[in-house]
Amino acid sequence: MAAVSFLSAPTLLRFRPRSLPKQRGVCCYLKADDFALADAGERCLPTRRDVLKCLGAAVGMELVATSGPFAEVSYAADLIQRRQRSEFQSSIKDTLSKAIKEHSDLIPSILILALNDAMTYDKATKSGGPNGSIRLSPEIGRPENSGLSASLDLLVDAKKEIDSYSKGGPISFADLIQYAAQSAIKKTFIDSAIKKCGGKEDKGIFLYSVYGSNGQWGLFDRQFGRKDAEAPDPEGRIPQWNKASVQEMKEKFIAIGFGPRQLAVMSAFLGPDQLATESFLSTDPDVRPWVEKYQRSRETVSQTDYEVDLITTLTKLSTLGQQIDYEAYTYPPKKIELSKLKL
Repeated sequence: MAAVSFLSAPTLLRFRPRSLPKQRGVCCYLKADDFALADAGERCLPTRRDVLKCLGAAVGMELVATSGPFAEVSYAADLIQRRQRSEFQSSIKDTLSKAIKEHSDLIPSILILALNDAMTYDKATKSGGPNGSIRLSPEIGRPENSGLSASLDLLVDAKKEIDSYSKGGPISFADLIQYAAQSAIKKTFIDSAIKKCGGKEDKGIFLYSVYGSNGQWGLFDRQFGRKDAEAPDPEGRIPQWNKASVQEMKEKFIAIGFGPRQLAVMSAFLGPDQLATESFLSTDPDVRPWVEKYQRSRETVSQTDYEVDLITTLTKLSTLGQQIDYEAYTYPPKKIELSKLKL
């Protein structure tokens, strides 16, 4: 059977219908360029159900067959929802990247905002964590969150824009804050690459695209669907980073399941001047080797050790105590009449 192209599709799916013997199965392929039915090596015709499943996944819609005795509804729900979430997430990143680029002076406070929202996690009670509670006035007004209001205001404005084009409901502050941290830290990675290229932006962006860590964000991106807390997290769970000793910082990181390594790699999240923070952290013999390791890494073209360890740590931190709703921001697919399609 020759392959027949129908419609564009964003992914690849291959399955063998259960209604046919294994050796005579039909394989359906959804490619980036086309939608095709191709036989699996032996001659057999796909059933109407097979066509509906493949075509439903390809067009991202609910297909309703209305002609003949085989009337049925076929859902490609998982693929549809993944595409909806991916498209929404891409738009969110564009909005946040633009906002952060225009207010790059707020990057340090955005990082601290994300850290402090997450560091309220209590391992014993499984409470707190990156739940957006830092947006609430009793919590943002605490001493450890002093100076973070401007970055929160920036994200409130970004949220208004994001909610205006969302088809699956408003974005939670819990998600928004962590994705803002992702956009902010990505900008520091790109800025570092630009600096290595003598300040030439186009070359720096190209350098990061070739050698950078952009492909390491997959797990972070899948954790999309945090829910907002409706009340502030308990007080006393976060030290004032600019006043805490290194020992106090270590104890806090250990309390949530981290250690000196993660403390060192998160130095950009602990204050406005990363090098000054690292100099202070280096006074501790447990943290010093990790600080030196990441400083050496940042001097290389790829910054691999630093970027990968930072992404790994931020990914874990950004989900502490959270139940991710993997159907968040999805919406009912459109319906089309199969009889109106020309197969």
